[in-house]
Amino acid sequence: MRFIFPRVFRGILRVPRQLIVALVVLTAVLPVFAQQSENEKEVWKRETSYWEYVKAVDLDGYRSLWHANFVGWPKFSAEPAHKDHITDWIAAYRDKGTRLQWYTIQPAASQSTENVVVTHYWITQLWLDKAGQGKPETDRITHTWIKTPGGWQIIGGMSAAIRAE
Repeated sequence: MRFIFPRVFRGILRVPRQLIVALVVLTAVLPVFAQQSENEKEVWKRETSYWEYVKAVDLDGYRSLWHANFVGWPKFSAEPAHKDHITDWIAAYRDKGTRLQWYTIQPAASQSTENVVVTHYWITQLWLDKAGQGKPETDRITHTWIKTPGGWQIIGGMSAAIRAE
């Protein structure tokens, strides 16, 4: 037994530092995702649906995510908006001939309380104009979701651009 331990120990020392760091980070992050409630997991799937509707310019699908009593403050509006104006920004991009090429969601936090889930995340997105030009932009988004008989819907939210410094 005393000969096995030193060989195993020497093997551990040969593991690249990057792998060790990756394993440490992974073991730190996994419990956070494991602790998500079922409600949070469902809502994060809806956040992805949100961006898939945007990418497909599916205004009806997109509108289905929003509660009738929604009020929020999107980055494109000088004042809070209600559900009747929630697709204005997508229509404005569409009317200019600009399309969402790709996006990535980076969750920051979420919290479930009874029939409400609040999500916070960064979204990086690339919109291309008619000439195929564009540059990625990142925004911060907060959504408050409420569980209704028809499923999870956004009842409040806010977004803000992250400006390059």
